[in-house]
Amino acid sequence: MEIDENVIEATGVRRSYAGGFEAVRGISFSVARGELFALLGTNGAGKTSTVELLEGLARPSGGKVRLFGRDPYGERAAVRPRIGIMLQEGGFPSELTVTETLRMWAGCTSRARPAEEALELVSLTRRAGVRVKQLSGGERRRLDLALALLGRPDVLFLDEPTTGMDAEGRRDTWRLVRELQDRGTTVVLTTHYLEEAGELADRLAIMREGRIVVSGTPAEVTAARPSRIRFDLPDGLDPRRLPLAPVVTGRRVEIRTERLQDSLIELLLWAREQDLELAGLDARAASLEEAFLEISRSPEPRPETVEAGVV
Repeated sequence: MEIDENVIEATGVRRSYAGGFEAVRGISFSVARGELFALLGTNGAGKTSTVELLEGLARPSGGKVRLFGRDPYGERAAVRPRIGIMLQEGGFPSELTVTETLRMWAGCTSRARPAEEALELVSLTRRAGVRVKQLSGGERRRLDLALALLGRPDVLFLDEPTTGMDAEGRRDTWRLVRELQDRGTTVVLTTHYLEEAGELADRLAIMREGRIVVSGTPAEVTAARPSRIRFDLPDGLDPRRLPLAPVVTGRRVEIRTERLQDSLIELLLWAREQDLELAGLDARAASLEEAFLEISRSPEPRPETVEAGVV
């Protein structure tokens, strides 16, 4: 995948609602062509409010949004044919078949690909004649994705794309998204599946209370958090004898460290010298889920950037 010029730019963006509530509080980021950018955060963090500004569904209260160098709200007629949007719920007429739904939507779509081609992309060909009301939750999400891809979008917005899908459907969707990226499609993803963000995102931003508090690659975001070593405390051992400072909960010991390999070697050499077995030993770097939870639970949102050039 080749990434070059930015196709999305947000600069000092704010969004306020009636009553003075500010859902987005001066955020800035950019997304390059062919890149997958994940926007993460708990409910109420400002993700949806931000994405709606990118999609041109509302005008920012402050700051500037540009897609392809254009204002997606003020120049919607020029921008809309180049984007695809997969909503959390499509709200299709339940009595139409899958093919009928696609053909109806294609009539309102520029550069629409054939319905059969869209169905093949999302592995729904076998369900082409089935009424929407008879689809499973995962199949409806595939139909949502097929509609978002009808217009061959240059930028694709995915809102919780794999909710309700089984493991196979989720992996198939991930494969399709990667293929779209390889062809140059830019993707903006919102998801509550942290594994999904870690698997797909080139870069991500975590929002809290309307601000971006952390941004960078998944590896950069997790590397900024300590690794951990866990094991069962050997019988009769005073935790104060351990060579590294532990946190003990019942019989379970946890050691947090910025130097996972060095700390693990030190602990294992000490255990061998003491002729001790560390049952249930588990050592791993911080996961994206752990980083997300730590950020979400922090008492005060503090802007933190782990990637140069992003505010």
